[in-house]
Amino acid sequence: MTDQADQTTQLSCQELVELVTDYLEGALSPEAHFRFEAHISRCDGCSVYLEQMRTTVKMLGNLPVGLPACAERELLDAFRGWRSS
Repeated sequence: MTDQADQTTQLSCQELVELVTDYLEGALSPEAHFRFEAHISRCDGCSVYLEQMRTTVKMLGNLPVGLPACAERELLDAFRGWRSS
């Protein structure tokens, strides 16, 4: 059984998702970095998510900067109301 202190220091999957960008950028505090790595060492789903994010960042690094205005409008239209649904 896990003691109370361990339960309060463990990251949830949702917390990990919220921290993944800072983790990849090396911007986490040492404590948060340790908690992040402890979570991914025991959570296969989050480990896969982290690798997907690494791949995404690597692939996007090869894209030209900037977005044509028509593409921006299409994306905004596609995602408008996305959070409410």
